Amino acid sequence: MSEIAIMTDSNCGIMPEEGEKRGIHVLPMPVIIDGHAYCEGVDLTLEEFHDRQSSGANITTSQPSPGDVTAMWDTLLQSHSEVVFIPMSSGLSNTCQTAAMLAEDDAYAGRVFVVDNHRISVTQAQSVFDALTLADNGKSAREIKELLEKEALDASIYIAVDTLEYLKKGGRITAAAAAVGTVLKLKPVLTIQGDKLDSFAKTRGMKSAFRLMVDAVKNDIASRFSHLHEQGVLKVGIANTAMEPEKLEHFKDEMRKAFPELDLIYLPLTMSIGTHTGPGAIGIGVFRVH
Repeated sequence: MSEIAIMTDSNCGIMPEEGEKRGIHVLPMPVIIDGHAYCEGVDLTLEEFHDRQSSGANITTSQPSPGDVTAMWDTLLQSHSEVVFIPMSSGLSNTCQTAAMLAEDDAYAGRVFVVDNHRISVTQAQSVFDALTLADNGKSAREIKELLEKEALDASIYIAVDTLEYLKKGGRITAAAAAVGTVLKLKPVLTIQGDKLDSFAKTRGMKSAFRLMVDAVKNDIASRFSHLHEQGVLKVGIANTAMEPEKLEHFKDEMRKAFPELDLIYLPLTMSIGTHTGPGAIGIGVFRVH
C-alpha cells in the first residue's frame, strides 16, 4: 500500500485525465447547463463549455455531492494509507467546509486531511504540486495539510474580464452598471487575496487591464513577497477563458518579459470561474512554491 494520495478538484485547472498521468486524483466539478448536470473534464470539455456559453445557454455551478467526495476517498483508501484533499478556497465554495465535516467521520478521521489553503486556479494547482513534492520528501498527510495552510496566503491573483455580461448574469453587478461599463468599454480587474473575489480596478481595454495586473504583481513581489523572491521560491502563473490563440501567446510573452527570473505556469481558467467571467478573461498571479 502506498502512503499518501493527493486529491484535488477540477477548479485548479487540472482535468481528471491529466491528473491521472501526474499521479493526482481530480474530483470533477459539476456544471449545470440548461438544467442538465455535467462533470467538468469527464463528459464536458472546456471547448464544449465555451461553445454552449457563447450560444447563450443558461449555466450555473454547483459543488460535488458528499457521496461523490466520500466515494473517491473510499477508493483511494483501498490503495493508500492517507489522503490529502486540496479543494478550492473555502471563501469561494462550500466544498471545503463540507469535506472538512465529512472527514470527521470515524471512517476518515486521521486518514483524510482536508486542506483549506484559500486558493483557486493556478495557485491551487501549485499547492497540489507542492503536496506531491512534500509527500515524496517524506512528509505525513497531517504535516502537508499544516504546511500548506500555514503558507496559504503566499499567493495573489488578478483577473481581467472582457465582458460584463456574465458578471451581470451572476448578480455581481447591476444591469445598469453593466450597460454603462459596456458603453464606456470598461474592463473590470478583480483580485483574489485569500478567500474572496473582490473588485480591484477598472480600465479601458484589455491591454490596459493586463498592464495594470502586471504592475500589481510586480508590487506584490516587491512588497509582501519580497522575502520569498529573495529565497527563490516564487513562480508566476497565467490562465484564461476562451480567446484567440495568438492573443493568449501575446499575454504569455508579456509575462515572460515582465518576470524573466521566474518560471511561468499556464493552466486554463475552469468552468466554475468561466461561468462568471465569460470568454476572453485573463488571469495572472504570483505564488510560493516548494
